[in-house]
Order: sequence, then structure tokens, then C-alpha cells
Amino acid sequence: MTSESDGILAVRYARSCVEREVRGTPAIDVGEAFGEMQGAFVTLLTHPDGGLRGCIGYPYPALPLREALSEAAASACHDPRFPDLQEKELNRITVEVTLLTPPETITGDIPSQVEIGKHGLMLTLGFHRGLLLPQVATEYGWSAEEFLEETCWKAGLPPGSWKHPEALVQRFSGEIFAETAPYGQIEGRDIRWTSRRSSAGGPTSTGSCSTPRSA
Repeated sequence: MTSESDGILAVRYARSCVEREVRGTPAIDVGEAFGEMQGAFVTLLTHPDGGLRGCIGYPYPALPLREALSEAAASACHDPRFPDLQEKELNRITVEVTLLTPPETITGDIPSQVEIGKHGLMLTLGFHRGLLLPQVATEYGWSAEEFLEETCWKAGLPPGSWKHPEALVQRFSGEIFAETAPYGQIEGRDIRWTSRRSSAGGPTSTGSCSTPRSA
């Protein structure tokens, strides 16, 4: 469980890494904080409508958290689904950080093991991989099966691919900390009550994130 103070610091650090990438200004010094290996995603949202502007991260605990946040924040500025983030946009976006538990493989009756409001999903089949963060299912009111189908779509796979015998389905949990306004107050968010974002369509919502090519 991440403390409120650490969650706030994580968002401030991610914001400063975004500014370093766009403006060339130094990121804040977090000292020895965030040295543990942990997966994380950084999401950039337009304000006030809450549309997705970029979302990149590391699902596996392959890096110290401060490095994962730094790399994810920089990469989110260049999310290939959007134009590169410009300096003039910095005061029109909010920064959201999702801190992840390690992915856990699930088999058997898969839908019964997916808890909406708690789990995110990652599906790998062959060279295809798709990931949706926990908050996206609550944003759009999906059932567990709908969540699985949307993860197939995100992976570029046909519907029902999560049932393929060679498909690797993994679940993970996350904690969200986010700015309420650009450079504004930072708060933790309960994924179970994350509101829907009318400006974002389906799996291109805030929870629809990518991994860097090196991940």
C-alpha cells in the first residue's frame, strides 16, 4: 500500500519528468525514494475534459520505480497515437500515475478471476500484446468478459482470443494518484468509483496504455 505522501511525490516527480522532456528543465530530486522494483504507468490527460493525451508504462517490476516513472513520463510525451506534447500544452494537461503489482497469470475460468474495480489485464498471444489498466473497466461499466474482449481488441487480436490455448492472460492491481487540475492538488483515486470519461472512446481511454519498445 502506497502512502499518500509517496503517491503525491510520485505524481510531482512524473510531472517534473514531463517538463524535463518538453522544456529541458531538470526533474525534481527524489533522493533515495522509489528505489524498489515496481511497474508503473504515467497518463497525461487533457484538462478539463479528461481526454487521453498519452499513456506509457512498464507492467513488470523490471526497473527501480523512479526509473520506471522517469522513462514512462518521458515516453508519454511521445505516445505514437498522438502528436508529440508541446510546451504550450503543459498547463492544459493533468498527470496521473498508476503504481502496479506484478502481473499474475490466470487460467481456468478466467472471467471469474477478474474483479472489476481491482484488476487490470494484459493479454499476450504470439507477437501480440495488449494491456488495459484497472480503471478503464469501471470507466466504461464493462463486465469481466467485456474487459477481456476489449483487451483482445487492444492487442490487435480477434474477439475471444483470450480463450486461445496459447494465450497468456495476466491480471494486476494498481493504485492511482493524480492531479485534480494542471499543477493542482494531487489525490489518490479509488478505482472502483472512477468516473467515465465521455471524451474518450472505448479502449482509447485513460486506461489504454502502451509499453515502451524496450519494455
